[in-house]
Amino acid sequence: MKIIIFGANEIGFMIANEFYTDNDITVIDEEQNKSDSFNKLDVSFVSGNASSVEVLKQSGIKNTDVFIACTNSDELNIVACLTVKKLSKAKTICFVRKEEYKSSLSITKDAEYSSDFYIDNVIWPEDLLTQEIFRIITVAKALDVEYFADGRARLLEYKIPKHSPLVNSVVKNCDFPKDTLIVGITREGELFIPTGETILKENDKVIFMGLSHSLNILAGKFFHEKEFVKYVTIIGGGSVGLKLAKTLEDIKLKLKIIEKDEERCEYLSRELSNALVIKGDGTDLELLNEEDISSSDVVVSVTNNDEKNLLCSLLVKHLGAKRVVTRVTKNTNISLFEQVGIDIAISSKTASLNEIKNNIRKNKIGILATVEQGQGEVLVIPLPKEYETKKLMDLKLPAKAVIGVIQRRNRIIIPNGTTLVCGEDNLIIFTTSINASAIKKFFEEV
Repeated sequence: MKIIIFGANEIGFMIANEFYTDNDITVIDEEQNKSDSFNKLDVSFVSGNASSVEVLKQSGIKNTDVFIACTNSDELNIVACLTVKKLSKAKTICFVRKEEYKSSLSITKDAEYSSDFYIDNVIWPEDLLTQEIFRIITVAKALDVEYFADGRARLLEYKIPKHSPLVNSVVKNCDFPKDTLIVGITREGELFIPTGETILKENDKVIFMGLSHSLNILAGKFFHEKEFVKYVTIIGGGSVGLKLAKTLEDIKLKLKIIEKDEERCEYLSRELSNALVIKGDGTDLELLNEEDISSSDVVVSVTNNDEKNLLCSLLVKHLGAKRVVTRVTKNTNISLFEQVGIDIAISSKTASLNEIKNNIRKNKIGILATVEQGQGEVLVIPLPKEYETKKLMDLKLPAKAVIGVIQRRNRIIIPNGTTLVCGEDNLIIFTTSINASAIKKFFEEV
């Protein structure tokens, strides 16, 4: 497949790095914008602006399958995608940073406005980031939360605390509730798939999959008792802060939002119904003390500056905040933030990359989620009608993976070794990113 990426920035590099081994990749951007990281990839580079017809022709647009515009300019991305639609049949994916562009560009695909002049997929990274933060902070103490099968099944990730009864326990001897599976463990930064003989250690980050009700029982038994998120403080009233606040208001949580700009504070007050809007700086220790921020169940720092988010987060941690979620704009900063004590550091770029993977996949096998900065993947694999029924234990997968959920029509099954796998089942599988391609290939050939 031929893919053109317009934008030699960090997200452009992540996309190129993900796809270059199996695809023909061309990157377009001005030479001065190109980072050295692209030099280690086997990709072509065309210097220029992809809104130019001549530059697009030079890059081979007529034979291109997918065109991705991810520069830091919404307008450039939009113009480039629309120009590509005039020149080729390539699928277009456009990154935008303004909500109004996401809304208006989506309208052109409606039947009432049908036209050949449209953008196939519009990605607003801030929206994906907001959704991920919302999922995490609404489940007490969870490091990651993903929903499957219309919310009837979930993935939850927890860190094992010092005095947990799980410390030094053998997995097969743990009294986990029925319809839950332990599918992955991250230890000292490395993700692996455990066996029944694996011994759990303090500070392990453990990933479970199962029915939502059963995971609630598991969480209450091992990670918190009757603990619910009621109070949230948001530092940063930009697009992410506002969208998150509106979502949290919908589920009746008590909110404070701290924003430095007075005009923006007035706008937030008009847009929000019940949140307390505070004009101030999230790095002001006196303000944080006065507002008793440490009493919040969760503090979320979502300014658009990594250094400020880190400082705000460290200050509220110092004051005793129970849980801190921090926005990271540079993926390379995620591990650094977690090393210095931030509970959860999240970047929108990983979610955006998953969105692209699903939009350009060649078959129905898709990625539902990634965990631990892309070290693990949750795949959805639909089996063909003619698939030969067999026991799960007899599948003989080519690499380590866990079938965590089977969706059979309206039924959700958390399987064991004797569970039958049948034609037309949807398998939700957890595996490492290293093994994902082998698992996909195995099911593509059935």
